[in-house]
Amino acid sequence: MAKLDKKERNGDIQLKPLIYDLRLEKLQAWLEANGEKAFRAGQIFDWLYVKRVDSFEDMSNLSKALRDKLQASFHLAGLKEITRQESADGTIKILFSLHDGHAIETVVMRHNYGNSICVTTQVGCRIGCTFCASTLGGLKRNLTSGEIVSQVLMAQKVLDQEEQRASHIVVMGIGEPFENFEALLDFLYVVNHDKGLNIGQRHITVSTSGIVPKIYEWADDMNQFNLAISLHAPNTEIRSRLMPVNRRFPLSDLMDACRYYVNKTGRRITFEYGLFGGVNDQVEHAQELATLISGINCHINLIPVNYVPERDYVRTPRDDIFAFQRTLQKRGINATIRREHGSDIAAACGQLRAQHAKNQKESAEVPKVEQAEELTR
Repeated sequence: MAKLDKKERNGDIQLKPLIYDLRLEKLQAWLEANGEKAFRAGQIFDWLYVKRVDSFEDMSNLSKALRDKLQASFHLAGLKEITRQESADGTIKILFSLHDGHAIETVVMRHNYGNSICVTTQVGCRIGCTFCASTLGGLKRNLTSGEIVSQVLMAQKVLDQEEQRASHIVVMGIGEPFENFEALLDFLYVVNHDKGLNIGQRHITVSTSGIVPKIYEWADDMNQFNLAISLHAPNTEIRSRLMPVNRRFPLSDLMDACRYYVNKTGRRITFEYGLFGGVNDQVEHAQELATLISGINCHINLIPVNYVPERDYVRTPRDDIFAFQRTLQKRGINATIRREHGSDIAAACGQLRAQHAKNQKESAEVPKVEQAEELTR
């Protein structure tokens, strides 16, 4: 990992912020407060997000004095790649290390409409969905907006090598985005800004497990970002079993918030529905789901479950998947089956991170004498 400047205060390491944490207007304000012209912010954004430089020294149209100020005040490297897995279908999953040693995942997916980057918003997750590896170690901390932006930049640099660009972003990685709301908004501003990565709002989807108050706030903001709800159940009993968050924000309240969002914005909502064998995947469940979402302008994204070794759920048989889809379509509901990405790698959310943590733990538990013997072989 690149060496990070630090200072000690009361025994804690205080790190300089990432330059990527700043929206354009915040960077303008910083420049003016430091005796520089505000228009330099646009130049800095160009170096960061268009030219994608790795050093402040590369910003050649800035004065040496300004480059020194930037170097003294901000970090430019937020992530270090630990490992990378590439699937036969072109999906790339990257495990990154943060400055404090925590690990997060980012995924690049190939579609016929372009390249999509799936980003993480938290180190771990406290929502506790029983089908997700991300929750196994609980929530460690929120990511800063700059750490989320850095994921897109690092993934884009991978695509740069192929002379391709990211056209879409999905905020569906590790963590609950709406529990890191302010950092989420700052991230979205930077990647959407025409001086930033210039990815259109309608090409960005944010997924939530159902943090009801934030859905209302999101609707009132009247943005054009896409909203997806991790629903995964047709009734409150099954949802509480799959997603403990349902006890905090009951299904009836969630559906009221979804109706408010659709009515307020005029935009369609996506319901993500994972199919778990013998749990929520029968025709009667599809009928119940159709009744639950009746009258809501929506799309159902059916997701055949990825096997997670730490969990006991099994995959729904192929015929049952199509029967579920047909049942919804007969009720006039737009339902599609998500194409699998990276089925031959650690594709499930949080799985690569969990595998890395397990390997670290096992390594730490090896007696020192055995480690020494290994080194001498």
